[in-house]
Amino acid sequence: MAEESDKKPKLEVVQADGADEGCVTFVMHDEDHTLGNSLRYMIMKNLDVEFCGYTITHPSESKINFRIQTRGGSPAVEPLRKGLNDLHEVCQHVLNTFQARVNEFKERQDQPME
Repeated sequence: MAEESDKKPKLEVVQADGADEGCVTFVMHDEDHTLGNSLRYMIMKNLDVEFCGYTITHPSESKINFRIQTRGGSPAVEPLRKGLNDLHEVCQHVLNTFQARVNEFKERQDQPME
């Protein structure tokens, strides 16, 4: 069994030598279109982001290359961090709303019919 330190990181930063912080490619391992497209949508809502896109390198590989370019050279890692946080909040809202509706449904099922 692989040791904890032998595991591949979930997120890698790929940046050419001498490139500015505003143009970065992130490699996300064990991810696919589900995260890629929703995260791209959330990041593109940021006004500092000039471009955001992702590719899946090959169907047999479970990783995506995620590219962010910002205006004015501001660090690309900030929109990624904000996008992940915003996406987490949206998912939490959906989960909470769904659970509330399930609970309401179950309560109605427990009441006798008139």
